[in-house]
Amino acid sequence: MGKTTQLQKGDKKLIGAWAFYDWANSVYSLVISTAVFPIYYAGVTGSFEQYRLKDKMDSLGVDWDFTTLYNHATAFFNKKIAFLGTDWDPTTLYNYTIAFFMLIVAFISPILSGIADYTGNKLKFLKFFCLLGSISIMGLFFFQDEVSLWVGLLLTITSGIGFWGSIVFYNAYLPEVAHPEQQDAASAKGFIMGYIGSILLLIACLVLIEGHEMFGIAKGLATRISFIVVGVWWLGFAQVTYRKLPKNENPRTPKKGYLTSGFRELGKVWNELKAYAELRMFLASFFFFSVGVQTIIYMAGIFGSTELGLPTTNLIGAILLVQFVAIFGAYIFSNVSKKYGNLTALKITIVIWGLVCFVAFSLDKSQENIQLYFYVLGGLIGLVLGAIQSLSRSTYSKLLPETEDTATYFSFYDVTEKVAIVLGMVVFGLLNSITGSMQWSVLFLAIFFLISFIILSFIKKTKYVQ
Repeated sequence: MGKTTQLQKGDKKLIGAWAFYDWANSVYSLVISTAVFPIYYAGVTGSFEQYRLKDKMDSLGVDWDFTTLYNHATAFFNKKIAFLGTDWDPTTLYNYTIAFFMLIVAFISPILSGIADYTGNKLKFLKFFCLLGSISIMGLFFFQDEVSLWVGLLLTITSGIGFWGSIVFYNAYLPEVAHPEQQDAASAKGFIMGYIGSILLLIACLVLIEGHEMFGIAKGLATRISFIVVGVWWLGFAQVTYRKLPKNENPRTPKKGYLTSGFRELGKVWNELKAYAELRMFLASFFFFSVGVQTIIYMAGIFGSTELGLPTTNLIGAILLVQFVAIFGAYIFSNVSKKYGNLTALKITIVIWGLVCFVAFSLDKSQENIQLYFYVLGGLIGLVLGAIQSLSRSTYSKLLPETEDTATYFSFYDVTEKVAIVLGMVVFGLLNSITGSMQWSVLFLAIFFLISFIILSFIKKTKYVQ
């Protein structure tokens, strides 16, 4: 075969291939982070004490109705599960697991991006983390009971590292595939493609799970098979992106070791931020709204399942609504940004995110037609989900100074987001364990959106960011 001609920066085919990675990897964000796996985790861990108590009652010769038994077990044990010799609230354990892998990603991404900047080989790292994440997701097939809880938690960690690690290098390609005036549209295109792809796969998974009898398998097995499908989808479609992205970008040799070069470069970025006030303030605002946005994304499914007692069909239906609305939301706010500027568009999204917190706080499982209110909440989230992610990525890219170290700058951006997620998950889990209710945890997130809005209001307009 002949040598493939490298596409030039700004080429529509190159931008399209870059954006297609969102189509490939967004199935992790939707199916694993938000929809199927959190609900599956809540169901599996919620049954641990149920079965444990049943065994005890059977040994005492007590005949319990299964539903009554579950209600007694839930009330008596307060949904505690044993792990590493400690009793945990399942939601809090899940929060801390996510916080743990985010902390790992925050630590290793500077090392990796520093290596990538010097070796000029972001593509290799993108491929590695994609492989780690996709194989880990497939491995979730083996998480099915209390004995295999460690498998579920371990692979939650490694799949998260794989996803977020790959995002560092994927985002770093944006200023190399698109010119500044193209970056809003390119970023939005990626998110829109991601939403469309993930919606299609979630529908397929939903058909498999809810129609499990038609396929002659148990519902739990159908859910676990869907994890394999997600991993294959991500790894398979990523190959389209790999074929088009630039492969060699000005390789250089660091003055000292590769492993420490990333932290040195990160330190250099930190020092350089002193000269870029708008970039520095944007990162601060980005940090605070990321605390809220990412925590809500991760906890939406568990909130609906545990706090509101909604069945799986309603939960996934609401999450599908989020994705559909998010496609239009990303498009709408891309146009709002074009007409009124990035900063105004971002402020509007932050206000709506704050409203989401208050709406979620007001919901209660005893309310009539609670599922309809949850759908309204999903619609609000969808309107601003893709918009705030797309606009934040493109705004940051536009604020960057002229530099060869794009991976390091985006590593700083990603580290900021990861630390924000760690804070969000710890705060959410801690408040949940103290109050026994996720509603107070959600309400508290509104404070982070308020701080973010205030900081964003002080950012001055630049040539590309209005």
